[in-house]
Amino acid sequence: MRYARIPAPLVIPTTPAPTTHAGVFARMFREVVFFESLFKGSKWSWLFGWLFHFGMLIVIAQHLRYFTQPVWSWVTIIQWVGSYASFAMFVGLVGLWARRVLVDRIRYISAPSDHLMLALLLAITGSGLLMKHVDHTDIVLLKAFTLGLITLSWQPLPNDFVLLVHLSLVIILMLIFPFSKLLHAPGIFFSPTRNMRDNPREHRHVASWAKDLPKSADRTDGA
Repeated sequence: MRYARIPAPLVIPTTPAPTTHAGVFARMFREVVFFESLFKGSKWSWLFGWLFHFGMLIVIAQHLRYFTQPVWSWVTIIQWVGSYASFAMFVGLVGLWARRVLVDRIRYISAPSDHLMLALLLAITGSGLLMKHVDHTDIVLLKAFTLGLITLSWQPLPNDFVLLVHLSLVIILMLIFPFSKLLHAPGIFFSPTRNMRDNPREHRHVASWAKDLPKSADRTDGA
């Protein structure tokens, strides 16, 4: 929150950029929902990235049924989409990882942490798919456990290996999230290249130290 309150008077939006607040809102909406700049830059990266992010959004929303009682109606409605969304998420991650391995310029700038992060996300998605379609767990007992966490009333957790692996990986992800590149999720809203209006002519920024200079200093001799 402190970072959000710090003023950024230097106008540096990526041009062409909107000049109004409504235009900035529309640009941010297209960027967050449709990945507009990624679509213009690389169609394959856009496809796999959108599959992963959209699938993850549906899967996270679907998991709300384990933390609400009674389950919200819209969460119940999207349950049938969950299986398709989880597969879309998995395919998207495989595509993004293949891009980092097969594309020379992307492989050159990829750090080990990039590969480890994709491996972690794939392991979480894969273990979730295993529980969904192969090694089923007791979801009634699991929901009692998650509701108990919210109400501070500890309940037994199903002793299933795949479930324990899945939850352990999720905990690891939550621990490293604030210190990883995954922080681009909230970070995009603070990006000055996206959230600023292109109005340097209308609102010229003058540094505080420059205001104290004599007017003659603003001119260059002989020019």
